[in-house]
Amino acid sequence: MSLTARRLKPLLDRVLVEKIVAPTRTAAGILLPVTTTKLNSGVVIATGTGAWTQDGGLTPVSVKEGDKVLLPEFGGTQIVLGDKEFSLYHNDDLLGIHEE
Repeated sequence: MSLTARRLKPLLDRVLVEKIVAPTRTAAGILLPVTTTKLNSGVVIATGTGAWTQDGGLTPVSVKEGDKVLLPEFGGTQIVLGDKEFSLYHNDDLLGIHEE
């Protein structure tokens, strides 16, 4: 993770995600088609504190740094920090957590 990404703290219920890049070749050197290299998952880099409810309570973010998450096909805000691309999502937009 780049130093610039560590200094970015998302606000409220937003989550900063670095998308996982799928391999374009197999171990044997065979090129994979674009449709098989498309992954909708990423690693959580940073999270906000959570969203405020109408009664003044705080609903915390449901993921933590380092979690592997399933992302929606569309959405999020694309951000370039240094030489890497990141995406900023609302906590509710994330589809799930990869358990290992």
